[in-house]
Amino acid sequence: MAKNTQNQGDVIVRFSEVTFGYSGKRNLIEEVSFAIRDRAKITLMGQNGAGKSTIFKLILGELPLEEGAIHIRKGATIGIASQVVKKDDLDKTVLDFFAGAFTEKIYDLEPRVKKILDVVNLKPNLEKKISEFSGGEQARLLLAFALIQNPDILLLDEPTNNLDKEGISHLTNFLIQYSKTVIVISHDAQFLNSFTQGVLYLDVYKKTIEQYVGNYLKVVEDISERIERERRENVRLEKEISDRKDKMNFFAQKGGHMRDVARKMREAIEELESQIVDMREEDKTINSFRITAKENTGPVIKLKAVSLIKNGKETKKAVDISLKRTETLFLTGPNGIGKTTLLKKIWKLDSALVEPNEAIEIGYYSQDFSELDGNKTVYEALVDVAKRGGDERLRSVAAQFLLPDELLRNKIESLSEGQKGLLCFARFVLQEPNLLILDEPTNHINFRHLPVIGKALNEYQGAIILVSHMADFVSEIKINHTLDLGSL
Repeated sequence: MAKNTQNQGDVIVRFSEVTFGYSGKRNLIEEVSFAIRDRAKITLMGQNGAGKSTIFKLILGELPLEEGAIHIRKGATIGIASQVVKKDDLDKTVLDFFAGAFTEKIYDLEPRVKKILDVVNLKPNLEKKISEFSGGEQARLLLAFALIQNPDILLLDEPTNNLDKEGISHLTNFLIQYSKTVIVISHDAQFLNSFTQGVLYLDVYKKTIEQYVGNYLKVVEDISERIERERRENVRLEKEISDRKDKMNFFAQKGGHMRDVARKMREAIEELESQIVDMREEDKTINSFRITAKENTGPVIKLKAVSLIKNGKETKKAVDISLKRTETLFLTGPNGIGKTTLLKKIWKLDSALVEPNEAIEIGYYSQDFSELDGNKTVYEALVDVAKRGGDERLRSVAAQFLLPDELLRNKIESLSEGQKGLLCFARFVLQEPNLLILDEPTNHINFRHLPVIGKALNEYQGAIILVSHMADFVSEIKINHTLDLGSL
C-alpha cells in the first residue's frame, strides 16, 4: 500500500497494521502498529536480523508494503546517514559534497560545514577530495551530511562505529540539544542511555514491535526481567506437560472410557504447549568460547616499518616490534592517519612492513567486513577456514555464535552487520589462527557479547594487533605494546 502522509497531530511517524517480508522469505513484521511523537528520541533494538535497518527503509518509503500503511506527517523531512559514499561524490571536495545536501544555494555553507564537522570530530581542509579520506573518515562525513540537513526525522544506523571517545561525546551533546525526532540503531549502551527516551523492540519470533518508555538501560532491564519471567514460566509449563503426558500414557493403556480421558488430556497438553514462549536469540549472550592458536616457534610477526598518512601523503616510518604468542599490540592514532590501511597491509604480509613467521596463520576482522565474500553462504564461509572436526563441529560452533542451521544457507550479504561480526569470531574458532588482526571488533556487536569476547581474547594463546575506539573494551584486554602512529 502506498505511503500516506496525512497529518497525525503530534505524531510524526505512525505504523498502522503494517506487514512486510522480502520476496520468497518469511515476513519480518506482521500487523505492526506503533506511533512516534514529534521531538521524541527513540532507540530501535532487537535480535540480529530482526529487520531494524528494514524499518528505516520502510520509513523512507524505499520498500513496498504488503499490508497496512505508514503515515509520515505532511511536509516532514527525513535524513539518514548512508553506509557508503556514492561513486559520483568521491571526486568532490568537502564543500561541494555538503552543497549536495541542499536543494538551493546556501550562502553560509562553509561555517555550517565547519560547525557540523566539529560534531563528528573532524577538522579537514574543505577543499580536500572525499576520495582522499579514510573509510572511517568517510563514514563521519556521511553522518555529518545527514546532520547538516537538520531533518524533522533523523535516522541513525550505528552512528558511533567510527567515532572515538571525543567524537561520541560531541555527537551525544548534539543529539541531546537536537530539537527534532531521532530514531537510532546502536549497540553502544552508554551512548543510547545518554539521550534516548524510549525503545521500539523488534521481536523476530512474534514478528511484532513492542514500544517502551524510559531510558535505554531501564528498558533493557525491564525486557530482561520479562524474559526471565518467560523462562520460568516455560520451565513450569514443561514440567506440567511432562507430568500430564505420563498420566495420559497410563490412561491410554487402560482402554475403554480411560481412552476418552487420555484424548482430553492430549488436547489439554497441546494447549499448554502452545503457551511456551520462544526465547529470543539476541537476548541470549553468546557462551564462553576459545580460539585455539596454531603452534609456532619464535615471534609470530615482526613489524619493521609502518605506513601512515600525514598531510595527505602516505609515508613509511621504521619501527621494531616483535609480537610473540600471547602478546597484544594496541595501535592508536588520530583519524585519517591510516590505521585501517596499515592493518590491511599487515594482513596481506606486505614485505616492506613485516617479517612473518613461516607458520603464520592470520584471522582478520575488518571494520567493513571486506574479508568476507558476500556472495558465499554462511556455511561456505565457515567451511573455507575450518581446520578439523567436520560438519557437526562446524554447525555447533555456528550455533554458539547465534548462527543457527537455517541461517547457514543464506548468503553473507543478507546478514545484518551484527551477524557478520559474530560470523568473524566463529571463523576464528574454526580457523585456529596464531595472529588476530582486529579493526574495530566491537563495531555492530551487541554490548551483551563484549565481555565474553574480551575474555576469549585475554585467554587467546596467539598474538593480536588491535585497533579499537572503545576504551572500556580495550581496558579489559592485556596490552603488551602500544604504538601511537600520531607520534611517529
